[in-house]
Amino acid sequence: MMNILKAGGRLGGLLALILLFIALLRQLVGLVGFLLALVKIAIVVVFVLLVAMIVLAILRDRSRRRSEAENL
Repeated sequence: MMNILKAGGRLGGLLALILLFIALLRQLVGLVGFLLALVKIAIVVVFVLLVAMIVLAILRDRSRRRSEAENL
């Protein structure tokens, strides 16, 4: 009878460790997915800001050229 309880205890402990590992792995996958999403959002925001800065530079240059042409 005692051997059955010991075997059950060992199997239960092993099963608990496996389930804990699976739970931690799921959490890790979720965290990595969240961090990748943040990096993607940051890349998109930086790209949009870069395009906006280029457009503003073009518009400022056009305005400066018009004012120089009017001064001549």
